[in-house]
Amino acid sequence: MVPQSVSSSFLDSVAADLTALDTAGLRRRLRVVAGGRGPEVELEGRRVLNLSSNNYLGLASDPLLGVPEPSADGVGSAASRLIAGTAASHQSLETDLADWLGVEAALLFNSGYQANVGAVSALVGPDDAVFSDELNHASLIDGCRLSRARVFVYRHNDPDDLAHQLRSCPPVRRRLVLTESLFSMDGDLANVASLTAIAHAHDAAILVDEAHAYGALGPAGRGIAADLAVDFRVGTFGKAFGTFGAFFAGPRVAIEWVLNRARSFVFTTALPMPLVDQTRRALAIVRGSEGDARRAALARAMDVFHVELSAAGFRLPPPSPIIPLRVKGGDPASVMALSADLLAEGLFAQGIRPPTVPPGTARLRLSLMATHTPEQLRSAAQTLARHRARFT
Repeated sequence: MVPQSVSSSFLDSVAADLTALDTAGLRRRLRVVAGGRGPEVELEGRRVLNLSSNNYLGLASDPLLGVPEPSADGVGSAASRLIAGTAASHQSLETDLADWLGVEAALLFNSGYQANVGAVSALVGPDDAVFSDELNHASLIDGCRLSRARVFVYRHNDPDDLAHQLRSCPPVRRRLVLTESLFSMDGDLANVASLTAIAHAHDAAILVDEAHAYGALGPAGRGIAADLAVDFRVGTFGKAFGTFGAFFAGPRVAIEWVLNRARSFVFTTALPMPLVDQTRRALAIVRGSEGDARRAALARAMDVFHVELSAAGFRLPPPSPIIPLRVKGGDPASVMALSADLLAEGLFAQGIRPPTVPPGTARLRLSLMATHTPEQLRSAAQTLARHRARFT
């Protein structure tokens, strides 16, 4: 064993912090999910119905995507994109994405987190202002922090408050509005049309993170803002596309700036080429007739589940692939106890706790797939209904 080089007092302090997480019910632990990423998986030796995955179109373990195979350019890119890591497959996928979205250009990132952190911190700086929805994803929040721009937080999905914040902002070089389209923890849709109009009326650009909408919602899966004049778009491949990676899309001049200044792009090894090739296949499925069929199946699943849960007395946001169910009291211990009880009954519904959601709002976050059957969803709704008294 390698001799321990960290001082005991340092590790004792870390251990004390872990104990504090345990006491607050906020410590996370890894669990192995086996048997693919479909509607049913194996967890802790039990076959359970999976309502905790972002595999919206069911592509993550579908034979249609095939198995990644070495390309003519090899497997690993072995360098950052700006050194020796760019292959033809990277540029082909970027071209396909821009064509699909109807924008000038797109730029691949290794994850949605890296895309948001990199794009935001490149687009604005200390002489600028950024306006962020209060429930935006952590990656957008961290992008704001790293940018060192002046940050204004507007009330969730509230165009009037955004307008007030924009009017209150002193003169700056650039103004950038940030929002998700389908909010990942609340399952509601942003009023992107109004937010975009207000941003442009106040000489601001808008960046819309469509991570949970691309592939699953909108015409040809092009998201909530498909036909709107938003300035910048971010999407990911690890959800409806069933692969891995992310992208930033918009005007070519912005792409050129971000590829020069986004540290999460400049200083990281490029995505492996076989994975990029597989994502191109996924995009072809998403934007074609098979994608349309899967989105229709997802819409049916959403309708079935919302009808069943509403009949059981649950209060729900408008139908989307994400259904948040808050527990009474909103405390971490309650939601994790409920999640464990549901797992024992064959339902994998992960509890979500702070800091992922605000304190006092712990919840189950249920996610639907095109491959969930009506029978599976009715059974899940019946299981949840037996615990109705534990929810708000």
